[in-house]
Amino acid sequence: MSQHELIGILERRRIEALVIKPIYEILKRELGLEKTRAILTEAIQQSAIEQGKEFREIEGGNTNLQSFIDLQVLWEKDDALEVEVFEANNSVYNYDVKRCQYAEMYKDLGLHEIGDILSCLRDYYFTEGYCPSVSLIRETTIMSGCKKCTFRYKNNNLDI
Repeated sequence: MSQHELIGILERRRIEALVIKPIYEILKRELGLEKTRAILTEAIQQSAIEQGKEFREIEGGNTNLQSFIDLQVLWEKDDALEVEVFEANNSVYNYDVKRCQYAEMYKDLGLHEIGDILSCLRDYYFTEGYCPSVSLIRETTIMSGCKKCTFRYKNNNLDI
């Protein structure tokens, strides 16, 4: 059993946030919020791509939108998300998140101002590492104060 099967993404993000928080506070004090956000953004982008590649390796390099859909249980584990799925197949995966414990957790940890970097940003880059033919369009997030997160994934290798 891999590490990915043992721990849900919410718990993983909580552990990471506890490590990042003191580093973030020092960087913000020394460099300011804008520079600190830029550094964190670059680091999280790289990390998310690498994590996506690790998951792709677990799948033997054979990934697609359907295998990505099958992974969502890890993001939803521990009642982390309340989702409404509209369509889920190898062409498109469209859903809204109505409740997000990731946003709640970052707020509780005093990290709301970078929660978008630590969590939301990862969605795009994890997908890039996991299955480059899949793209995500998201117009709103709970983290940014909206009522829902809109996830619209598309398999760009298929004409739909």
